[in-house]
Amino acid sequence: MTYDLIIVGGGINGCAIAREAAVNGLTVLLVEKDDLAAHTSSASTKLIHGGLRYLEYYEFKLVREALKERERLLKAAPHLIRPMQFVLPHEGAVRPWWMVRLGLWLYDRIGGKISLPRSRGLKRSDTQFLAPLRRKGKGFVYSDCWVDDARLTLLNAMDAAQHGAEIVTRTALVSARRQGGVWQVELSDGQRIAARVLVNAAGPWVADVLGSAQLPSRSRVRLIKGSHIIVPRLFDGAQAYMLQQPDRRIVFAIPYQDGSTLVGTTDVPVARPEEASITEDEVLYLCAATNRYLGQQITQRDVTSTYSGVRPLYDDGASESRAVTRDYVLEMDADGPPALSVFGGKITTARKLAEEVFDTLAPVAHWRRTASTEALPFPGGDMADFDIFLSEIRANWPFLGEARSLRMVRAYGTMLREMLDGVNDIACMGRDFGGGFTEIEARWMHDREYALTAEDCLFRRSKLGLLIGSTEQIAFRTWWETLS
Repeated sequence: MTYDLIIVGGGINGCAIAREAAVNGLTVLLVEKDDLAAHTSSASTKLIHGGLRYLEYYEFKLVREALKERERLLKAAPHLIRPMQFVLPHEGAVRPWWMVRLGLWLYDRIGGKISLPRSRGLKRSDTQFLAPLRRKGKGFVYSDCWVDDARLTLLNAMDAAQHGAEIVTRTALVSARRQGGVWQVELSDGQRIAARVLVNAAGPWVADVLGSAQLPSRSRVRLIKGSHIIVPRLFDGAQAYMLQQPDRRIVFAIPYQDGSTLVGTTDVPVARPEEASITEDEVLYLCAATNRYLGQQITQRDVTSTYSGVRPLYDDGASESRAVTRDYVLEMDADGPPALSVFGGKITTARKLAEEVFDTLAPVAHWRRTASTEALPFPGGDMADFDIFLSEIRANWPFLGEARSLRMVRAYGTMLREMLDGVNDIACMGRDFGGGFTEIEARWMHDREYALTAEDCLFRRSKLGLLIGSTEQIAFRTWWETLS
C-alpha cells in the first residue's frame, strides 16, 4: 500500500494535520517516536487564547486567527475547553494604563464576534478577584479559555483514526528518501512504507527529521524552554491571574488540579530538545512573579510538582526569547514527491495550521478538499449544553459523585455514555487506584486512547498522577503490566 500522506510527529500539529487529511478522504499514517503529546503538547500553560501580549509585537494576524479558532474550539470541544476569567492587576505594572486598555479593547474586537464576556475594569465590588492581591488598586478583567492540552492532542488523533488514519506511537522515522516518484520510509519497528507526501511535524525535532530525509531547509527553529510550577492553592475562586513582570514578561497563575495553582511560564533558550527540565533559577523566578502580586507568598519548599517543555519557534531573528513570533511557518520542498515542514505554531491555531497544510499541498499533490473541520465536533464534543449533559450523567450514574462525574465528563464528554454502558454500581467500575481512578477508565485508555504505559495514563490521558500517592501509583503500574 502507498499512503497519500505520512506525518512525522504526534504533537498537536501532527495530530491536527492527520485529522484534516483523513476527514478529506486521504490515506494517512502518523508516526510518533514516543507517546502522543509526550513533549511540548502536554507542557503548555493549558490555554486556548488569542495571545493578548502578542499585540505588543504587532502580531495582529496571529491574534485575530487565534481568537477565531478559540470560538470554533469552544463549540467543537465544550467538554474539554471552558471559559475562564483572567484578572490583570495594574498596580506596579510596567506598561501604561492606556496601553493595556487599548490592547484589551482591540482584543475584544479583532477576532470578530465573540461569545465570551468583553474586558472591563476591575471594580471595588470584585471582592473575590481583589482579595488575593497584595495591592488592591487598578486592574482589568478579561476572558480566555482553559484546555487539557494533552487530551486535545489525543482527540485530534482519535478523530483522525475514526476517519481512517493510522496512528502509530513508539515508532520513529529512521530514514526517508525519494524513489520511484514516492517517499520510501524506514521506521524503527522495521517497517518500510511508501507515501506520496511527507509532512514533518516533529516540533523541537523538526531539524532532525529534515536530516533523516536529506532535505535542505531555508528556515531555522529556535528552541525556547517554558517551565511551570504547581503549588498549593494561592487563591479561592475559578479566576486566573495574568501578572506583568519587571522584565516585561507575563506569568499566569491558574487554578489547577484538585485545588492547586499552576504558575508559568518561563522563556529560556536551549540548544537541544532534551533540555526540558526546570532549573532552580526558573523556580525562583516563578515564585517571585506571584509574590509581587499575591498575598499568599511561596518559596521553593511550596512547589509540589514541575514540568517543562521546549517550544519549537520559528526563528525570526528576534533578540529576546519573549519577542520571538508564535506564528507558524510552512516550508515546502517540491523537488520530487512533496515534503512540507512545520516551524512554530501554538495549540490554539493547530486546526487552522492543519487546514493551511492541506491547502498548500493540494495543488502539488493533486488533492481535492471534500470537507471542512471548521464546525466538526471532536470526539465527545457533540453535546448541546455542558451543564445539561453533566446533569444527565449524574442522574443515570449517581454513584460517581459530584467530583468524579465532573472530571470524567470534562475528559470524555459524550463518550462517557459508551464507557459506562452496563455499569450499574461502583463495583462494576473495577479496582479503584485512588483519586477516583478505576479499572474501567484505565482499560478505556488502553483500548481506545493509545495508552501503552502507566505514565501515559497518569500524566497525559489524565493528570491523576498528581493526586494519587506513590503507593497507589506502584499498585497501578503493577496492574497495568498485566494488560500488556
